Amino acid sequence: MSVSDEQRSASPSEYVGANAHAFGPGRHLRSRSKVLPEHARGHNRALVLQTLYHAGAMSRADLSRETGLTRVTISDLVAEFIADGIVIEMGVREAVGPGKPPILIDIDRFGHQIVGLDLSGPDAFTGAVLSLDGDVLERRAVPRPQSPDGEAAYAALRELAQTLVAASTQPLLGVGIGTPGVVRPDGLVLSSPNLGWTNFPLEAKLGVDLDLPVLARNDANAAVLAEYTFGDAKADFMLIKIGKGVGAGLITGSQPLLGSRFAAGEIGHVVVGTDGGPRCACGKDGCLEAWLSVSRLGAAIAAEPDAREEILRDAGTHMAIAIAPIVAALDLSEVVLSGPADLLDGILIDAAIETLHARTLEGVFEDVVVRLTHQEDIVLRGAAVMVLSGQLGVS
Repeated sequence: MSVSDEQRSASPSEYVGANAHAFGPGRHLRSRSKVLPEHARGHNRALVLQTLYHAGAMSRADLSRETGLTRVTISDLVAEFIADGIVIEMGVREAVGPGKPPILIDIDRFGHQIVGLDLSGPDAFTGAVLSLDGDVLERRAVPRPQSPDGEAAYAALRELAQTLVAASTQPLLGVGIGTPGVVRPDGLVLSSPNLGWTNFPLEAKLGVDLDLPVLARNDANAAVLAEYTFGDAKADFMLIKIGKGVGAGLITGSQPLLGSRFAAGEIGHVVVGTDGGPRCACGKDGCLEAWLSVSRLGAAIAAEPDAREEILRDAGTHMAIAIAPIVAALDLSEVVLSGPADLLDGILIDAAIETLHARTLEGVFEDVVVRLTHQEDIVLRGAAVMVLSGQLGVS
């Protein structure tokens, strides 16, 4: 597989994204209704698998009622899924009345596995073999190159991926990658300075090397998918991933928001306020990342332990100043934070809530929630969602 010169050189605004990748523009994560006949079969496949994935085992009749599809359509699709090894019969339901008890069917949750890769760690690339339910079954890591070196970064990634493929115990549905940087829907990394990648065809290259389906997204965009599918998130929310850097993923109307340049959520280098602030690694003063990153908070607290509360309060306040226009413009229901609980929970979140409410329309946004995610391995689990959606239409 190769990437054409035209595809490599296309600017973000020129790229149409017409391929069938999991989270392309205009495609809703969760299918809920029937559509026009010319699109019906693919849509109905996703609708059936989506329903089984989230509702669990049910009879064909129950599935027909739940999806609104005819029993004939359900019977045909289920037969196809069973033949493909995607769905299995679970046995009969316990009888509760007269008549023959129905046979229950479900996604074969143990018949396939997924490899997830997280390239966002400060010291290591981490990866896991995951179940279709997002549970980590095997975990591995390799050291991250100490300086930006695109070839070394890819070599480390490929080694990790190959190790995990070998560790899998069931056929693999695919490989998902969450990486820092701006990533196109076809998995071409437009820019990832910390890894040394520019216009790098990550998805295509690793797909050839592994001979498996591969999907790559920005790490925060992967994390927001995990929160949407496996967490408690609502249909309109922002997830802010706080680590060595700061980035966000957004879902609006149950659909990921990528933006015209595929850079929606790149808030780390937004300058907050006009009164200066800490010097950022990018050279500017007062970037959100310079206020909020884990490395900055840790260093500031280590230098002035007695000022811990003030440092965390300032960080929460500046985060809220940066995101208040986004919350208001997109009418978001909640803001979810992913990062160290000892730094984010309590003082920082309380300051963010207070400032967010003060800077948005009174009487409208008072119920916006700011909270920590309850998930661990959120990028790895988001990588699993990418594969589930790309291969099965499930999210």
